[in-house]
Amino acid sequence: MNDNVLDNILGQTSKIAWRELARFFAGGKVLLVDNSLNLVEVAAAVSSDNTQAVSKWVAVNQLAAVSDEQALDWQQKDEHLWAVVTAPWVLVQLIKKQ
Repeated sequence: MNDNVLDNILGQTSKIAWRELARFFAGGKVLLVDNSLNLVEVAAAVSSDNTQAVSKWVAVNQLAAVSDEQALDWQQKDEHLWAVVTAPWVLVQLIKKQ
């Protein structure tokens, strides 16, 4: 993947409160990226339609739709996540605790 593409995606990531993403979740557009993966690299693969990589992550549940239970938990905790838009998807990742 081109460094310029990765830098561009990195510049579009931000921390955001789950409550601000709830409307996208309601539309079925939020995907959770496992913390073992790099959010920017996953976003690049999704945006470039890298079916091989995306299919592999989906198969091992490293990239999945956010469950109703997870969404409710995040809502109750007022969770903040890393997020990036890769239309039509919003990819989110838990912020690693120090």
